[in-house]
Amino acid sequence: MKFEDIYQFFKDPPPFYLNKELAVCYVLAVLLRGDSYGTELIQLLETEHPLYRLSDTVLYSALKFLEDEEMVTGYWKKVEGRGRPRRMYQIRSEAMPQAQDLARLWQDYAVKRDSHPMVQSGVGDR
Repeated sequence: MKFEDIYQFFKDPPPFYLNKELAVCYVLAVLLRGDSYGTELIQLLETEHPLYRLSDTVLYSALKFLEDEEMVTGYWKKVEGRGRPRRMYQIRSEAMPQAQDLARLWQDYAVKRDSHPMVQSGVGDR
C-alpha cells in the first residue's frame, strides 16, 4: 500500500452494497412505480443512486422474501426482441399500505446517506 492508494480510496470510494433489509425496501419503492424485473432493479439502483450496489444474491433473496410474505407476485413476460421471457414482479393490492411504508424507509435512508457530508466526500461506512 502507498499513500496514493489511500488518497485514491477517498477520491473514488467503493460502492455501498445493500443488505437484505435495505433491498426489500428499495425493491418496494421501485415496484410502487410499476412492474419490474431483476436486472432492471439492479440497473435502476446504479443509475438513480450511484453510491449503492445490489448483488444478485441479495436481490433474489429479497424478492423471495417478498413473495413468501405475499407482498409481491411474479409473472413471466415475453419482451419483444429478447430471447427468453423475463420474470416480472408487482406489488399485490392488499400489500400496498405496508409497501408504501417500507418504501418510505428506503427513501428516507437513501436521502440521508446521499446528503451526508461524509458520504459526499467519499468517507463513510462500507
